[in-house]
Amino acid sequence: MRPSSRVFRWTLRRSEYPVPLRVRLMRRQWARGDARRDRGFTPPPTVRRYTNLSYGPNGAWNLLDVYTPKETARPLPVIVSVHGGGYFYGCKETYQYYCMDLARRGFGVVNFNYRLAPEYRFPAPLADLNAVLRWVCERGAEFGLDRNNLFLVGDSAGAQIASQYAAIWSDPSYARRFPFSVPDLRLAAVGLNCGMYDLRRRARERDQIIRDYLGPNPAVYGGKLDVLSHVGPNYPPAYFLSAPNDFLVGECIPTARLFASRGCETAYKIYGERADPMAGHVFHVNPALAIAKEANDDETAFFRRFLR
Repeated sequence: MRPSSRVFRWTLRRSEYPVPLRVRLMRRQWARGDARRDRGFTPPPTVRRYTNLSYGPNGAWNLLDVYTPKETARPLPVIVSVHGGGYFYGCKETYQYYCMDLARRGFGVVNFNYRLAPEYRFPAPLADLNAVLRWVCERGAEFGLDRNNLFLVGDSAGAQIASQYAAIWSDPSYARRFPFSVPDLRLAAVGLNCGMYDLRRRARERDQIIRDYLGPNPAVYGGKLDVLSHVGPNYPPAYFLSAPNDFLVGECIPTARLFASRGCETAYKIYGERADPMAGHVFHVNPALAIAKEANDDETAFFRRFLR
C-alpha cells in the first residue's frame, strides 16, 4: 500500500468538507515521492512497534504508533514527532522509518496522525498534539515511556506546529488563548527541522496553503498567530537544522538567533553541500542518507544534554 493512502482514503470518504481537486492531486503526488524514498526500507529488527493506538475521538486522524528499542533500559526518554506536509498532507506511515531510526538511538518515539487542512483548520493540529502529549502522560508508562524526559521534533509545517506548541507550553498567558489545557509534563527540548516559524507573517502573505489552514480571514485568530512574541527564557532548548537546497533554509539561522536573543538555549547547523541534490527539504527523514544520519545523531545528542 502506498504511504498515506489508507488515511487519505478514509478522510476523502468521511470528510464533511469537500476536498479540492488540487489538494487531492498534491497528496497523491507527494505520496508517490515518499513511496520512492521508502522503497526497500524494512523495520529495524532491534525496534519494537506498537501500531494504530487511539489517542482521541477522531478515528483514523487520531491514531499513533510507538517505537521502542528492544534492548534499552527503561523508562525511555520520549521523542514525539510532528510530521510535515504543508498542513494538508502526511500521516504516520510516511514517517515510520525515520521515527524507527530515531528509536534505534535509545528513545521511545511517538509517531502520530493529526487532522489536516482543509478538512480541519487551525488550531486542530495543535489540539491533536496536545492530546498526544496527554496520552503519553496517561498511558506512556505502559510502553516504557518517561514523561519527565519528553522531546518534540517537527519538520516543515510540523516544525511550525511543534515550535508553536512549545510557546504555548512555556507561556501560560499564551496558553490561555487556546481551547485546550496543557498537561503537566516536562518538555525538555525541541528539534525544529527545515521549518517555517513566523506564522503571523505567512498569514499576511495569504498563499493558498495558508488559506487552507487558516481560512479566508486569518484576522479572526488575533494574537494566536503571533508565536515569536511568546518565545522567552522559559521556552525549551531548541535545535534547528536545514540544508543548502532546502527552500526554507533562510528561516533557520535567523530564527535560531532570534530565539537565542530571547534567552532560549539554541544550537543550529546547515547540513550538506549545495552541489548535493539530496541536501534539500526534510533530507533528515531519509535514513539512507549520510547527512541524515549526521543530523539525527547531532539532534539526539543535543537532546541528551537535557535529560533529567
